[in-house]
Amino acid sequence: MRHLITGGAGFIGSHLAEALLSRGDEVFILDDLSTGSVENIRHLKARDRFHYIFDSITNRHLLAELVDESDVVFHLAAAVGVRLIVESPVRTLETNVFGTQLVLDAASKKKKLVVTASTSEVYGKSDKVPFREDADLVLGPTTTARWSYAASKAVDEFLALSYWKERKLPVIVVRLFNTVGPRQTGRYGMVLPNFARQALDAAPITVFGTGQQSRCFCDVRDTVESILRLLSTGKAIGEVVNIGSTQEISIEGLAHVVKQRTGSNSPIAYIPYEKAYEPGFEDMLRRVPCVDKLEKLTGFRPSVPLPEIVDRVVDHLRGKRTAAAATAERMAAPAASD
Repeated sequence: MRHLITGGAGFIGSHLAEALLSRGDEVFILDDLSTGSVENIRHLKARDRFHYIFDSITNRHLLAELVDESDVVFHLAAAVGVRLIVESPVRTLETNVFGTQLVLDAASKKKKLVVTASTSEVYGKSDKVPFREDADLVLGPTTTARWSYAASKAVDEFLALSYWKERKLPVIVVRLFNTVGPRQTGRYGMVLPNFARQALDAAPITVFGTGQQSRCFCDVRDTVESILRLLSTGKAIGEVVNIGSTQEISIEGLAHVVKQRTGSNSPIAYIPYEKAYEPGFEDMLRRVPCVDKLEKLTGFRPSVPLPEIVDRVVDHLRGKRTAAAATAERMAAPAASD
């Protein structure tokens, strides 16, 4: 099969591309590198069945051509990360809503299956834990930029489901819960890679708020496996499905796990939300998925334990540092011999 991944140079997109290539499929990625990175796909560029185009999904002619070449479209391109969302609400809304509409419109002309990535953020401030796909969404006020991302992804879901109902475009909406793993960057506020980097640097591990807010961290391998299993069942068409781990841990607890797994002596520093982001910032106290629907549709539920997830992230960062140090040493060698 031939697949198009928008946002394919991103963290999840690059892992999805790997999995598809390992099955012998052909993969096209489209990414404008606004949050993705060439580094994420450098190891794939020599593969015969891998094709990459660095451009925007707003290039309608290019998008139409790539959709036409593909059997399935994975729409992962989006504004991501709490910091980016708070600092760039206009970009968040434009990228998420307009970009999704363009992808769905292009796919509907050829009735190509679209798997569109949503987020646990759409549940907003709901306290009905664990979150079920048919539960009410409870968003904060429009005056708080933090909720613009949740609102935009909810609109994305409405768009996808409307294309299915009105135009018979086959779609699957996946709500992702805190996917983590190697190659994830902490640049836009992702907590685990930031904690790991700080621990390795023996720097303070910065916990925002009280640290009592809890999350469920899902290994990217489990996320990709879930997506591919949904792809293989027709029963997932027209459905919204949670994908995530059910291993709940507080952010403060995560900081302690990272310290323990790295052997770090880093202190844990608590930073008020208004200093970390903006005055009036609101967070979700708990974010726990119900994955019964995923298991019913696919027979699979994420299960990689948190210590293993943390070790994989830490090992990846250590490997990058070792490689960077070796490169610097090689570059310095000629100068030393002069």
